[in-house]
Amino acid sequence: MSRRIIVGLSAIALTATAVPAHADQTNLTLPTSAFPLGQEQSRPLVKNQREVSRGVRLFDLAHGRSTQGWTVSLLMPNGHDDGTLQAAQLKADEASAAGFTPAVVRIVQPAAADAPAVERYMVRIGQWTLKQRAEADKLVKELKEAGIKAKADYLADDGAETTGPWKMHVLMVDPRLFRGSFKTSVGVSVAKRETTSSMAKHLGAIAGVNGGFFNIHTPKQLQGDPMGVSVVGGKLLSEAVAGRSGLVLNGRRARITELKSVTTAASSDGSRIEIKGINRAAGPDDLVLYTPEFGAKTAADGGAEVVIDAQGRVVTREAGGAVPRESSVLHGTGSMAEWLLSHALDGSTMRIDNKVIDLRTGKGVPLTPETYIMGGGVGLVRNGRVQITAKADGQASVNMMLRRHPRTLVGIGRSGGLIVATVDGRDPGVSVGASMVEAAQLMRWLGAKQAVNLDGGGSSAMVVGRKVVNRPSDGAERTVGDALFITP
Repeated sequence: MSRRIIVGLSAIALTATAVPAHADQTNLTLPTSAFPLGQEQSRPLVKNQREVSRGVRLFDLAHGRSTQGWTVSLLMPNGHDDGTLQAAQLKADEASAAGFTPAVVRIVQPAAADAPAVERYMVRIGQWTLKQRAEADKLVKELKEAGIKAKADYLADDGAETTGPWKMHVLMVDPRLFRGSFKTSVGVSVAKRETTSSMAKHLGAIAGVNGGFFNIHTPKQLQGDPMGVSVVGGKLLSEAVAGRSGLVLNGRRARITELKSVTTAASSDGSRIEIKGINRAAGPDDLVLYTPEFGAKTAADGGAEVVIDAQGRVVTREAGGAVPRESSVLHGTGSMAEWLLSHALDGSTMRIDNKVIDLRTGKGVPLTPETYIMGGGVGLVRNGRVQITAKADGQASVNMMLRRHPRTLVGIGRSGGLIVATVDGRDPGVSVGASMVEAAQLMRWLGAKQAVNLDGGGSSAMVVGRKVVNRPSDGAERTVGDALFITP
């Protein structure tokens, strides 16, 4: 039986909800105002709250209800589910020719502080209730047999208005009562990924959450490398991406700012050069510093390599080896290998200088043993106002700005206390997650004057004691590059 074919531009536009201009007041307790997301203007259900340590309180929140179901989204030639109007119309024509009934849907990626709104288009077929996932999967199979790639799509994952539901866990730290400190960890090594709960156990932490993004596009044995700045106990273990948001910790003090790092090598013959990377894979014409915390062998890639001991003395060696204790290794490729061969000779000396600069003040951050710094994902709130720095932080896309995902969020309250939250997602009927705009709304509602988005998705995990209290979307806790902890 033939199908009636209708191809047209849907009137539905997926846009994000507007964000109020000012953050709510808070004394590190839950706000009395209505939950900022969804259609139901009411306070969330506090399913549980408890003091996990002096001055540290955990809230388990729920809000909203499930009213949305499934559709099928067609994939564009680049593998994404959104594209230009022309690409979407071509894909819709392809589906129509195969006997299906598609609709072209306009979506809008919200504007960020440093990026304009972007109009994109999707091609979708059908709509089913939450319990009818099998019908959507059946259509995906039919499309595949027709040579058209598609996926079942949960409608609440879109950035359009939704009823939820949402499940959140929130840790609030009262600076007047808390006597511990804030720390970050890369686990047993920079190169190796590790679960947040494993790192928490090693530190004896009160609580913690996963940290920033890590490099999944590097060799598997190096994927723990943070995608941005990392300072642990005053040691710079990963270089900053200049201008991206970061969390600076010192004892019980925390602040969010934009950072850059500068690392230089000065040889005893007077030559000086900038080191491009720290504890990561080397690229062409690259100079990378490896510290004992790297935890893996350097690459045997034919480059030049020198070991620098604790006194700054240089010993040359073939590339590809472990970093000796209390030493560091400089590894050069291409033109940087030539620089090492010319200026880092056996018996010479080499001085390594590290600086981390706060771009808001222009001043260096003192790298003391109490200093810990973590690179964030996207800046969300600055001085109590929404300021999403999606472009500067490399996340200005439909997937990151508009679509809902599990989120890990960190903010600083007006009284200087830390606010840490996870929003569960990718769990149809249980919790929808949050878009980037919604993440900013949530942190302002919680009272954050400054806030940043950390890694999310399957990485989102909150640990209290030795227990994961949220529901990671992978079904189990994911290994990550670094993590943030509240310690005794």
